[in-house]
Amino acid sequence: MPLPQTMRFIRMDGAGAPEVMQPATGPLPEMKADELLIRVQAAGVNRPDVAQRQGAYPPPPGASPILGLEVAGEVVAVGASAEGFAIGDQVCGLANGGGYAEYCTVPASQCLPWPKGYDAVRAAALPETFFTVWANLFQMGKLASGEKALIHGGTSGIGVTAILLAKAFGATVYVTAGSDEKCSACVTLGADAAINYRTQDFGEEIKRLTGGKGVDVILDMVGGPYATRNVRSLALDGRLVLIAFLGGSKAENFDFVQVMVKRLTITGSTMRPRTTAQKAGIAQELRAKVWPLLDAGQCAPVIHATFPLSEVAEAHRLMESSQHIGKIILTL
Repeated sequence: MPLPQTMRFIRMDGAGAPEVMQPATGPLPEMKADELLIRVQAAGVNRPDVAQRQGAYPPPPGASPILGLEVAGEVVAVGASAEGFAIGDQVCGLANGGGYAEYCTVPASQCLPWPKGYDAVRAAALPETFFTVWANLFQMGKLASGEKALIHGGTSGIGVTAILLAKAFGATVYVTAGSDEKCSACVTLGADAAINYRTQDFGEEIKRLTGGKGVDVILDMVGGPYATRNVRSLALDGRLVLIAFLGGSKAENFDFVQVMVKRLTITGSTMRPRTTAQKAGIAQELRAKVWPLLDAGQCAPVIHATFPLSEVAEAHRLMESSQHIGKIILTL
């Protein structure tokens, strides 16, 4: 079947509130030699999308200006040097942009097959959080079986994925969340303990839960306000991995003495600016170590809500409200 000349996508009329996103019609994206052209059936909504919409997270050079960093659908064209997939394959991919559209180009090396039994919605919920958690918690944070981890934002898409994967690979998992309901959801997902950060001091709770020893790895998306308590909550040779600054990027009166005394490592990363080769390395590890778990029915993503593409503004409002537990997905 020949491809259409135009597609529906979400256009942004400048930066601002969710209302700046409007349905539009335009040409299909141009496919590079190493890319797949995917007919999108579902696309994930993520915090970086909100930041880009607000004007705070511009796409890197050469990336599509259209929002959307993860998609699932059917391969309808294969670039000349793209390997591993064929027309008709069902794939999910970590896009560099362009996901809020009927068609999206993604480097083939950043794509993975749908796990067994998955539909487009569940497959679209995988790339952004699984790439991010694997790269940060396991590659950079070096979380190992038998260690203890603290995951902030336990009911976010990242938090849920971190709970599932950390437990699957043998870690003890503590989380923070903003309500008793969310804490209960985290425990149901497998967390060993959940701390309501609105009513409890997570630093004191971690000290109690670990007998004063602290945790080995912290995955933090809050930033500055948590810096001092994060460092106090780490064990000897602990690792603090920063992936976002929802509470701000600056810490007041931070004392580095604990970093030296406890031989701590503080690191962090963003996913989108990484090279295709770097993302391909993450994809290869996921396919070898995580996809067999997904195929076996383990570590399945939690879908909080789905919205048709035309209701993308409502999806962003839900994301910004932080009332969700798990992933928010757009359907086409």
